[in-house]
Amino acid sequence: MNAVWIDEAPVAGAATNSLKIERETHKLEKRLCREVGRAIVDYNMIEEGDKVMVCVSGGKDSYAMLDILLKLRARAPIHFDIVAVNLDQKQPGFPEEVLPRYLSELGVDFHIENQDTYSIVKRVIPEGKTTCGLCSRLRRGILYRVADELGATKVALGHHRDDMLQTFFLNMFFAGKLKSMPPKLVSDDGKHIVIRPLAYVAEKDLVRWAQHREFPIIPCTLCGSQENLQRKQVGEMLREWDRKHPGRVENMFTALQNVVPSHLLDGTQHDFKGLKATGVADEDGDKAFDTPSFDLLSQAPAALRILQG
Repeated sequence: MNAVWIDEAPVAGAATNSLKIERETHKLEKRLCREVGRAIVDYNMIEEGDKVMVCVSGGKDSYAMLDILLKLRARAPIHFDIVAVNLDQKQPGFPEEVLPRYLSELGVDFHIENQDTYSIVKRVIPEGKTTCGLCSRLRRGILYRVADELGATKVALGHHRDDMLQTFFLNMFFAGKLKSMPPKLVSDDGKHIVIRPLAYVAEKDLVRWAQHREFPIIPCTLCGSQENLQRKQVGEMLREWDRKHPGRVENMFTALQNVVPSHLLDGTQHDFKGLKATGVADEDGDKAFDTPSFDLLSQAPAALRILQG
């Protein structure tokens, strides 16, 4: 039953002069649907009867999230409702007509929440300082209230795989924690389930999808212009690694799903103090440090094999 989430929907082929581009676009759409569907299944993000509040900011990620969720809803093995919500923070020059027009044309239920958080942030945060922290806290509180008012059972945010990796490195570099963005969590107020359906999706795929779909992107003039944000620097580091070392980013993300507490240093996650020798071989013991090449020691000279035993 769950497999329906990740089935590849048939795409009607249209005769065009750019068959290769069309074929690649079809592959991209199927990959996006597959990865979002897989995340939903893996973390049980959406259940029968849910009302999912999809937070739409006007950026490529939230547009794509809404787009893919609507596609999946049409063939999901369960029934759930979607309501798109945008928080108009009253930033100067914000084109307030863009999202209502787009969502109306899309035919999706939506709600625009008008709250002047921009003035609060500008008043409280000194010029030149990062505004993201306060802005995020204000936005979260408002969105949770709106979720209550709309009767939403899930709050969907548009963070993707690269956001999760960036957060991991930011916490490690600047907060001294091994911590990332979870794909599913209970909200700060304990009342809501927050989900991130794009958890498995690479940002570069979202960029391509946004270009193909021609989403009416609305830039964030409050924080988007802060070029020296630590998150942007970490993001560039990851993109550079991806260019120079294909597969490295994917491996790092996989590592976030394969945590071995016994081989870290956190005594609250593993009972180091209470460890005792059992006389029973443990596959996660010392040899967990060995690389596959160490298996070749049996073929090494006798003097070297002494070290092995």
